[in-house]
Amino acid sequence: MSLLIVLAALAFLMFVAYRGYSVILFAPIAALGAVLLTDPALVAPMFTGLFMDKMVGFLKLYFPVFLLGAVFGKLIEISGFSKSIVAATIRVVGAQRAMLSIVLVCALLTYGGVSLFVVVFAVYPFAAELFRQSDIPKRLIPGTIALGAFTFTMDALPGTPQIQNIIPAPFFGTTSWAAPVLGTLGGIFILIVGMIYLESRRRRAARNGEGYGDNLLNEPVAFAGDKLAHPLIAILPLLLVGVANFLLTRWIPGFYGETQSFVPSVIGSPAPIVQEVSKIAAIWAVQGALLIGIVCVFVFAWRNVMASFAEGSKNAISGSLLASMNTASEYGFGAVIAALPGFLAVATALKAIPNPLVNEAVSVTALAGITGSASGGMSIALAAMADSFIANANAAGIPMEVLHRVASMASGGMDTLPHNGAVITLLAVTGLSHRQSYKDIFAITLIKTTSVFVIIGLFYLTGWV
Repeated sequence: MSLLIVLAALAFLMFVAYRGYSVILFAPIAALGAVLLTDPALVAPMFTGLFMDKMVGFLKLYFPVFLLGAVFGKLIEISGFSKSIVAATIRVVGAQRAMLSIVLVCALLTYGGVSLFVVVFAVYPFAAELFRQSDIPKRLIPGTIALGAFTFTMDALPGTPQIQNIIPAPFFGTTSWAAPVLGTLGGIFILIVGMIYLESRRRRAARNGEGYGDNLLNEPVAFAGDKLAHPLIAILPLLLVGVANFLLTRWIPGFYGETQSFVPSVIGSPAPIVQEVSKIAAIWAVQGALLIGIVCVFVFAWRNVMASFAEGSKNAISGSLLASMNTASEYGFGAVIAALPGFLAVATALKAIPNPLVNEAVSVTALAGITGSASGGMSIALAAMADSFIANANAAGIPMEVLHRVASMASGGMDTLPHNGAVITLLAVTGLSHRQSYKDIFAITLIKTTSVFVIIGLFYLTGWV
């Protein structure tokens, strides 16, 4: 019965998300409904002590990233930089390769360490412009961004600095460069198959006479300036964000040391606030990189930006509030579900899968799907099962590097179900609904999930690592 309650809560939340209802409202309803059916006395304590605690904790860490990312994306839009980049892209690769252009830009940013959420805000303005000029349906933008930002550069390619590739390292004693051959081949598989799918969707729409679309929401504001910036200047802020993030990630720990403390008040004798720099250095780095990108746009496009900055910044702030609250509410939902007996039943059942790598892949992707979070599901799975994964792998002669890569790639598999925070953010930013665009996101999800079993098969066939 406890298992059915967990599955029912998950199904309910996916249903309401797909139907277009607010996850901010229904995530706590779904989570607390499951608690009510499990132990009614825990409804209030779990809401305050777990759901709200995790939700607010997420906002404390990540809201500045959402806010700065939204402002950065809006500046790229109103400065005309997005239109300049699109014009240059069409000249170089042609209008028919618009989708590949967006995928590669997303991949460059995420592999450079830019947060997935920031990539959505930053890339959407010129994705919309490029799709409009190429007369490709706007409803295909989310699937295209998802392929570039949520898949191979998130957890497949060796060395990616995304958190999904970092989490397994302390469990298996590995590094972010674990299993470079398998990771690279898995990334190539995702890119090729994903592009084949997206291009087939584009061609089908063209045969049916479907263009970009009309009466759409959250459309980027048309550039009102007299002259577009040079493409190299236009792309400079995006490159600066990636480079600055890379450098700051390495410089910040060296500057602050392992911990940093300060006294929060000059009145009385308050206890000092101590922060572990290693846990927040990556977030500080992203925030600093975005600020550098924002300043760069102002330097090169001051006149165009200031002409519409007041109204544009209001829209950006509204969008960041909605996106961050959606994701934070999902985070709270996942925490509550993970605390219920039914979740333990799922974890216990998954241990029965005999093959070590398949066991790990299915366990991680299933828990990521239930929690709606790649990093959350993987953290839960590894915390509970890493010892058994390691023991089984050692018995079968499987290197720890392979365990790392399988866990990392599996986390980004079924996590992108309809209730996933990144999916909801992506749809909110692009002004599209689950009904319009989730089919393509889910197709990319299936391709991504399949890739995990492809690299498992390659390992058993070749022994490559």
